Amino acid sequence: MEATDGRTNVKRLWRYTLRVGAVLACLTGVEVAMVAPAHAAFATELSGLPDEFTAGDRVETVSAVVSRTDRGGCVKVRWSMVLRVENMRLDQVKVDRVEETGSFPLEIRTEGDAARLTDRQLDPGTLCPGRTVTATYRMAFAEDVVRGRVTLAAEAYDANLRLLSRQTATRSVVGVARPTTAAPPPTVEPVPTQEPVPTEDPDDPAAEEDPEPTEAAGAPAAGTAGAPVAQSGGFGLTHAAFLLGGLLLFLGVGLLLRLRQLTQPADGGAPTGAAGDRWERRDPPAGRWRSGRR
Repeated sequence: MEATDGRTNVKRLWRYTLRVGAVLACLTGVEVAMVAPAHAAFATELSGLPDEFTAGDRVETVSAVVSRTDRGGCVKVRWSMVLRVENMRLDQVKVDRVEETGSFPLEIRTEGDAARLTDRQLDPGTLCPGRTVTATYRMAFAEDVVRGRVTLAAEAYDANLRLLSRQTATRSVVGVARPTTAAPPPTVEPVPTQEPVPTEDPDDPAAEEDPEPTEAAGAPAAGTAGAPVAQSGGFGLTHAAFLLGGLLLFLGVGLLLRLRQLTQPADGGAPTGAAGDRWERRDPPAGRWRSGRR
Protein backbone atom coordinates (compact mmCIF):
# COMPACT_ATOMS: atom_id res chain seq x y z
CA MET A 1 0.00 0.00 0.00
CA GLU A 2 2.71 2.44 0.94
CA ALA A 3 4.70 1.47 -2.15
CA THR A 4 1.71 2.24 -4.39
CA ASP A 5 1.25 5.67 -2.79
CA GLY A 6 4.95 6.48 -3.31
CA ARG A 7 4.78 5.67 -7.00
CA THR A 8 1.68 7.80 -7.38
CA ASN A 9 3.41 10.81 -5.77
CA VAL A 10 6.44 10.48 -8.05
CA LYS A 11 4.21 10.44 -11.13
CA ARG A 12 2.37 13.56 -9.93
CA LEU A 13 5.72 15.34 -9.31
CA TRP A 14 6.88 14.55 -12.85
CA ARG A 15 3.59 15.80 -14.28
CA TYR A 16 3.89 19.13 -12.44
CA THR A 17 7.51 19.48 -13.56
CA LEU A 18 6.62 18.89 -17.19
CA ARG A 19 3.76 21.40 -17.00
CA VAL A 20 6.02 24.13 -15.49
CA GLY A 21 8.67 23.47 -18.17
CA ALA A 22 6.10 23.77 -20.94
CA VAL A 23 4.81 27.06 -19.52
CA LEU A 24 8.33 28.49 -19.30
CA ALA A 25 9.09 27.41 -22.85
CA CYS A 26 5.98 29.12 -24.12
CA LEU A 27 6.82 32.35 -22.31
CA THR A 28 10.35 32.33 -23.67
CA GLY A 29 9.11 31.76 -27.20
CA VAL A 30 6.67 34.64 -26.91
CA GLU A 31 9.38 37.00 -25.67
CA VAL A 32 11.72 36.01 -28.48
CA ALA A 33 8.93 36.42 -30.99
CA MET A 34 8.22 39.93 -29.68
CA VAL A 35 11.88 41.05 -29.61
CA ALA A 36 12.82 39.62 -33.01
CA PRO A 37 10.27 41.67 -34.97
CA ALA A 38 11.41 44.78 -33.12
CA HIS A 39 15.00 44.29 -34.31
CA ALA A 40 13.89 43.29 -37.76
CA ALA A 41 11.72 46.41 -38.12
CA PHE A 42 14.69 48.83 -37.67
CA ALA A 43 17.92 49.16 -39.65
CA THR A 44 20.99 51.35 -39.08
CA GLU A 45 23.59 52.38 -41.63
CA LEU A 46 26.92 54.23 -41.37
CA SER A 47 27.53 56.69 -44.20
CA GLY A 48 30.38 59.04 -45.01
CA LEU A 49 33.06 56.56 -43.93
CA PRO A 50 36.30 56.94 -45.93
CA ASP A 51 38.28 53.94 -47.09
CA GLU A 52 40.82 54.88 -44.40
CA PHE A 53 41.22 57.75 -41.97
CA THR A 54 44.21 60.07 -42.31
CA ALA A 55 45.89 61.38 -39.18
CA GLY A 56 46.96 64.98 -38.82
CA ASP A 57 43.77 66.76 -37.61
CA ARG A 58 41.96 66.04 -40.87
CA VAL A 59 38.25 66.11 -39.99
CA GLU A 60 35.94 63.46 -41.42
CA THR A 61 32.15 63.58 -41.11
CA VAL A 62 30.44 60.26 -40.35
CA SER A 63 26.65 59.82 -40.15
CA ALA A 64 24.54 57.09 -38.56
CA VAL A 65 21.07 56.69 -40.06
CA VAL A 66 18.29 54.57 -38.57
CA SER A 67 15.09 53.68 -40.45
CA ARG A 68 11.88 51.78 -39.73
CA THR A 69 10.29 49.35 -42.16
CA ASP A 70 7.17 48.16 -40.26
CA ARG A 71 3.87 49.97 -39.82
CA GLY A 72 4.33 50.76 -36.16
CA GLY A 73 4.03 54.11 -34.47
CA CYS A 74 6.62 56.88 -34.18
CA VAL A 75 9.36 56.68 -31.55
CA LYS A 76 12.07 58.97 -30.24
CA VAL A 77 15.68 57.85 -30.64
CA ARG A 78 18.72 58.14 -28.40
CA TRP A 79 22.08 57.51 -30.09
CA SER A 80 25.12 55.82 -28.61
CA MET A 81 28.46 55.36 -30.39
CA VAL A 82 31.00 52.76 -29.24
CA LEU A 83 34.54 53.54 -30.38
CA ARG A 84 37.39 51.02 -30.07
CA VAL A 85 41.01 51.72 -31.13
CA GLU A 86 44.03 49.54 -31.91
CA ASN A 87 47.71 50.60 -31.97
CA MET A 88 46.79 54.05 -30.71
CA ARG A 89 45.39 55.81 -27.66
CA LEU A 90 41.93 57.16 -27.05
CA ASP A 91 43.30 60.65 -26.39
CA GLN A 92 44.57 60.65 -29.99
CA VAL A 93 40.97 60.57 -31.28
CA LYS A 94 38.67 63.60 -31.40
CA VAL A 95 34.92 63.03 -31.77
CA ASP A 96 32.22 65.70 -31.79
CA ARG A 97 28.49 65.00 -32.04
CA VAL A 98 26.80 67.78 -34.01
CA GLU A 99 23.29 68.77 -35.02
CA GLU A 100 21.97 71.63 -37.09
CA THR A 101 22.01 73.87 -34.02
CA GLY A 102 25.62 73.05 -33.12
CA SER A 103 27.36 70.59 -30.79
CA PHE A 104 25.20 67.98 -29.10
CA PRO A 105 25.98 67.08 -25.45
CA LEU A 106 27.48 63.63 -24.87
CA GLU A 107 28.08 61.37 -21.92
CA ILE A 108 31.46 59.64 -22.37
CA ARG A 109 32.51 56.47 -20.61
CA THR A 110 35.88 54.81 -21.24
CA GLU A 111 37.08 51.30 -20.46
CA GLY A 112 40.51 50.21 -21.69
CA ASP A 113 40.86 50.96 -25.38
CA ALA A 114 37.10 51.51 -25.87
CA ALA A 115 34.84 54.50 -25.25
CA ARG A 116 31.04 54.85 -25.33
CA LEU A 117 29.58 58.22 -26.38
CA THR A 118 25.87 58.44 -25.51
CA ASP A 119 23.56 61.37 -26.19
CA ARG A 120 22.44 63.12 -23.03
CA GLN A 121 19.20 64.05 -24.75
CA LEU A 122 16.86 62.37 -27.20
CA ASP A 123 17.52 63.12 -30.84
CA PRO A 124 15.52 66.11 -32.14
CA GLY A 125 14.07 63.94 -34.89
CA THR A 126 11.29 61.38 -34.60
CA LEU A 127 11.45 57.93 -36.17
CA CYS A 128 8.33 57.01 -38.03
CA PRO A 129 7.57 54.46 -40.78
CA GLY A 130 9.12 55.68 -44.01
CA ARG A 131 11.27 58.28 -42.23
CA THR A 132 14.81 58.27 -40.84
CA VAL A 133 16.74 59.81 -37.95
CA THR A 134 20.37 60.78 -38.46
CA ALA A 135 23.24 61.35 -36.04
CA THR A 136 26.31 63.22 -37.32
CA TYR A 137 29.82 62.84 -35.88
CA ARG A 138 32.99 64.73 -36.75
CA MET A 139 36.13 62.70 -36.25
CA ALA A 140 39.84 63.54 -36.39
CA PHE A 141 43.05 61.83 -35.34
CA ALA A 142 46.21 63.36 -33.90
CA GLU A 143 49.16 63.89 -36.22
CA ASP A 144 51.47 61.66 -34.14
CA VAL A 145 49.46 58.54 -35.08
CA VAL A 146 51.60 56.35 -37.33
CA ARG A 147 49.21 53.53 -38.14
CA GLY A 148 46.23 51.99 -36.33
CA ARG A 149 42.64 50.81 -36.59
CA VAL A 150 39.36 52.15 -35.29
CA THR A 151 36.04 50.32 -34.93
CA LEU A 152 32.79 52.27 -34.82
CA ALA A 153 29.49 50.80 -33.57
CA ALA A 154 26.43 53.02 -33.94
CA GLU A 155 23.51 51.98 -31.70
CA ALA A 156 20.00 53.41 -31.80
CA TYR A 157 17.83 53.14 -28.65
CA ASP A 158 14.29 54.21 -27.97
CA ALA A 159 13.20 56.42 -25.07
CA ASN A 160 13.10 53.35 -22.77
CA LEU A 161 16.71 52.45 -23.68
CA ARG A 162 15.56 49.48 -25.75
CA LEU A 163 18.06 48.68 -28.50
CA LEU A 164 16.44 49.21 -31.89
CA SER A 165 19.34 48.57 -34.28
CA ARG A 166 23.15 48.44 -34.38
CA GLN A 167 25.73 48.83 -37.18
CA THR A 168 29.52 48.27 -36.95
CA ALA A 169 32.38 49.31 -39.25
CA THR A 170 36.19 49.12 -39.00
CA ARG A 171 38.66 51.38 -40.77
CA SER A 172 42.43 51.86 -40.83
CA VAL A 173 44.14 55.05 -39.68
CA VAL A 174 47.35 56.07 -41.44
CA GLY A 175 49.75 58.85 -40.53
CA VAL A 176 50.85 61.70 -42.73
CA ALA A 177 54.12 60.93 -44.55
CA ARG A 178 56.73 63.48 -43.53
CA PRO A 179 59.52 64.29 -46.01
CA THR A 180 62.91 63.29 -44.73
CA THR A 181 65.64 65.88 -45.16
CA ALA A 182 69.15 64.56 -45.69
CA ALA A 183 71.66 65.73 -43.15
CA PRO A 184 74.28 68.11 -44.57
CA PRO A 185 77.74 66.59 -44.99
CA PRO A 186 80.14 67.46 -42.19
CA THR A 187 82.51 70.30 -43.01
CA VAL A 188 86.18 69.70 -42.39
CA GLU A 189 88.06 72.82 -41.33
CA PRO A 190 91.66 73.07 -42.57
CA VAL A 191 94.21 72.74 -39.81
CA PRO A 192 97.02 75.31 -40.21
CA THR A 193 100.41 73.66 -40.45
CA GLN A 194 103.20 75.23 -38.46
CA GLU A 195 106.27 75.69 -40.63
CA PRO A 196 109.66 75.10 -39.01
CA VAL A 197 111.52 78.30 -38.16
CA PRO A 198 115.02 78.29 -39.74
CA THR A 199 117.86 78.87 -37.30
CA GLU A 200 120.45 81.46 -38.26
CA ASP A 201 124.13 80.78 -37.93
CA PRO A 202 125.82 83.74 -36.15
CA ASP A 203 129.09 83.11 -38.06
CA ASP A 204 127.36 83.22 -41.44
CA PRO A 205 127.70 86.78 -42.84
CA ALA A 206 124.91 86.16 -45.29
CA ALA A 207 122.48 85.70 -42.41
CA GLU A 208 123.02 89.27 -41.22
CA GLU A 209 121.96 90.74 -44.55
CA ASP A 210 118.28 91.33 -45.11
CA PRO A 211 117.01 89.07 -47.86
CA GLU A 212 115.38 90.88 -50.71
CA PRO A 213 111.65 90.22 -50.98
CA THR A 214 110.81 87.93 -53.83
CA GLU A 215 107.65 87.55 -55.77
CA ALA A 216 106.71 84.36 -53.92
CA ALA A 217 106.88 86.07 -50.55
CA GLY A 218 103.77 88.08 -51.29
CA ALA A 219 101.61 84.95 -51.83
CA PRO A 220 100.13 83.27 -48.72
CA ALA A 221 101.72 79.99 -47.77
CA ALA A 222 99.75 76.77 -47.89
CA GLY A 223 97.56 76.23 -44.87
CA THR A 224 97.18 79.95 -44.05
CA ALA A 225 93.92 80.54 -45.88
CA GLY A 226 91.74 83.09 -44.15
CA ALA A 227 94.64 84.81 -42.41
CA PRO A 228 94.36 88.59 -41.80
CA VAL A 229 95.64 90.91 -44.49
CA ALA A 230 98.39 92.32 -42.21
CA GLN A 231 99.88 88.86 -41.88
CA SER A 232 99.49 87.70 -45.46
CA GLY A 233 102.38 89.79 -46.96
CA GLY A 234 102.29 92.79 -49.27
CA PHE A 235 102.06 96.44 -48.20
CA GLY A 236 100.64 96.15 -44.68
CA LEU A 237 100.35 98.19 -41.52
CA THR A 238 104.00 97.66 -40.61
CA HIS A 239 105.28 99.22 -43.84
CA ALA A 240 102.90 102.15 -43.49
CA ALA A 241 104.12 102.76 -39.93
CA PHE A 242 107.75 102.79 -41.08
CA LEU A 243 107.00 105.25 -43.89
CA LEU A 244 105.05 107.53 -41.57
CA GLY A 245 107.90 107.48 -39.04
CA GLY A 246 110.46 108.37 -41.73
CA LEU A 247 108.29 111.22 -42.96
CA LEU A 248 107.93 112.64 -39.43
CA LEU A 249 111.69 112.34 -38.87
CA PHE A 250 112.39 114.20 -42.12
CA LEU A 251 109.99 116.98 -41.15
CA GLY A 252 111.59 117.26 -37.70
CA VAL A 253 115.09 117.62 -39.10
CA GLY A 254 113.87 120.24 -41.57
CA LEU A 255 112.26 122.25 -38.78
CA LEU A 256 115.42 122.14 -36.67
CA LEU A 257 117.54 123.43 -39.58
CA ARG A 258 115.05 126.22 -40.23
CA LEU A 259 115.13 127.30 -36.59
CA ARG A 260 118.92 127.39 -36.60
CA GLN A 261 118.94 129.66 -39.64
CA LEU A 262 116.49 132.00 -38.00
CA THR A 263 118.55 132.33 -34.80
CA GLN A 264 121.87 133.35 -36.56
CA PRO A 265 122.82 137.15 -36.86
CA ALA A 266 121.67 138.90 -40.00
CA ASP A 267 125.13 140.43 -40.95
CA GLY A 268 126.90 137.14 -40.83
CA GLY A 269 129.99 138.65 -39.06
CA ALA A 270 132.03 137.18 -36.29
CA PRO A 271 130.62 137.35 -32.80
CA THR A 272 131.59 140.35 -30.73
CA GLY A 273 132.23 140.84 -27.08
CA ALA A 274 134.04 138.56 -24.79
CA ALA A 275 133.40 135.67 -26.93
CA GLY A 276 135.20 137.34 -29.87
CA ASP A 277 138.18 138.46 -27.84
CA ARG A 278 139.03 134.95 -26.96
CA TRP A 279 140.00 134.19 -30.51
CA GLU A 280 142.11 137.35 -31.11
CA ARG A 281 145.95 137.10 -30.80
CA ARG A 282 147.33 139.36 -28.13
CA ASP A 283 150.75 141.05 -28.18
CA PRO A 284 153.09 140.06 -25.42
CA PRO A 285 153.65 142.69 -22.74
CA ALA A 286 156.61 144.97 -23.36
CA GLY A 287 159.65 144.58 -21.29
CA ARG A 288 159.19 141.08 -20.29
CA TRP A 289 160.92 139.50 -23.21
CA ARG A 290 164.38 140.33 -24.32
CA SER A 291 165.91 139.65 -27.58
CA GLY A 292 168.68 137.22 -27.30
CA ARG A 293 171.89 137.27 -28.98
CA ARG A 294 172.47 135.34 -31.99
